[in-house]
Amino acid sequence: MDKDTIPLLPVSQDDINSILWNACDTFRGTIDASEYKNYLLVMLFVKYVSDVWTEHYEELKKQYGDDKERILRRLERERFVLPTGCRFDDLYRQRNETNLGDIINKALEKIEESNKAKLSGVFRNIDFNSESNLGQTRDRNVRLKMLLEDFANSKLDLRPSRIGNLDVIGNAYEYLIAKFAAGAGKKAGEFYTPAEVSELIAELIAPKPGERICDPTCGSGSLLIKCANYVKRQGSNDYSLYGQENTGGTWALAKMNMFLHGVDSARIEWGDTIREPKLLEDDKLMRFEVVVANPPFSLDKWGADDVASDRFKRFERGIPPKGKGDFAFISHMIETTTLMNGRVAVVVPHGVLFRGSSEGKIRKQLIEENLLDAVIGLPSNLFFGTGIPAAILILKRNKIDNNVIFIDASRDYGDVKTQNNLRPKDIKNIVDAYKKREFVDKYAYLASFDEIKENDYNLNIPRYVDTFEEEEEINIQEVQSEIDLLEDELAGIKVKMSGYLQELGFEI
Repeated sequence: MDKDTIPLLPVSQDDINSILWNACDTFRGTIDASEYKNYLLVMLFVKYVSDVWTEHYEELKKQYGDDKERILRRLERERFVLPTGCRFDDLYRQRNETNLGDIINKALEKIEESNKAKLSGVFRNIDFNSESNLGQTRDRNVRLKMLLEDFANSKLDLRPSRIGNLDVIGNAYEYLIAKFAAGAGKKAGEFYTPAEVSELIAELIAPKPGERICDPTCGSGSLLIKCANYVKRQGSNDYSLYGQENTGGTWALAKMNMFLHGVDSARIEWGDTIREPKLLEDDKLMRFEVVVANPPFSLDKWGADDVASDRFKRFERGIPPKGKGDFAFISHMIETTTLMNGRVAVVVPHGVLFRGSSEGKIRKQLIEENLLDAVIGLPSNLFFGTGIPAAILILKRNKIDNNVIFIDASRDYGDVKTQNNLRPKDIKNIVDAYKKREFVDKYAYLASFDEIKENDYNLNIPRYVDTFEEEEEINIQEVQSEIDLLEDELAGIKVKMSGYLQELGFEI
């Protein structure tokens, strides 16, 4: 059999993940995980688009022979354009050059320039020639050479004929982001929401085909991808994704994440959502059927002074305190929902449920407007960088009643090393309870508006879900009998000890 006709064995997800994670050894102990993730993820991106481009080139070569000009013209109409000299193989061949960091930077500039619609600005925050991040020239060149050699592993062949499914690359990207988050400590919360929490939110908010989905604090975009996957499971590819992210490096991760998951139409903006929302239409806030987010908890200096006269009128229910921005994000999210069927799912710290002052007033008005649909308590230690328990608020326009379902899922989780996680059965229990909206002993309670009003609009979950476990009744007579028995045994032991001591010649 001709070697060209030998079928290529597919590369497994585990193989790819393992190779990529081992590549991190190049940086471990030298650069903080929250920093070196950018270099690994950018290189994964370059390797993937290079392998796809190479395979398409080879296919066209079979069709057009040595007519290179015609082949390149065809490739210019591809989903992605890879300029001459910018493939991964081109970089690998130059791995021994003394200016390797500069070579990689220039290749990234050309890639970005040739794909402005998809990648404009994506690589501006990543510098492969950075002395502060990668060390002085000699050390930097050694690290970059090792990185290229790691990615040149023959098993890391990312051509479509080998990986079979684009999601393999998207999954590998998500895998790396999750692993980096585990090692990045507090900084991880800036770019990653645990996958199972994102899955839970997607199940709860249930985006429908044709709906616009937005995450105003999108991080690396994982939550948006989970919502898109939910629509796909309904048998449809009809959805649109929108996001905004304040941190430049994380915004770049989100842009690449969308591309690697095959979502070319996503609109991801870079900027401060509260101070300068950029998802606008006709100079007004865009509106979405679905708005989801895991904003930074109780953000200090979130922009209270800057939005006192907000032209988008997002804070007419009140301006949150300067040192706690939770309700700023909630207010923004509500004002970007469609008026007929808009809905919000947002992760919040528990203080949002009961804190008073301006937050109490905003919370009261949201409830009186009948926007609150559910309060779901999550286990502690789910999120990277904080061990505190969090909750999910579901808000909906045009509710059919004024009840609120309270769910206490704080005791249901899997314990994995230092991080708790939601298991599939935990997610199913929460989603079932949310949909059924029925009383479940020590787990769920459907509260009326009047009950919440009686509680002075305090949403603290234990006020509604009684999780008190009665202690087993103690039989005093049985306990006394056990005490008497133990005292008799002790007296017998003392007698034996006294005899042993006398035999040894000790006076008692």
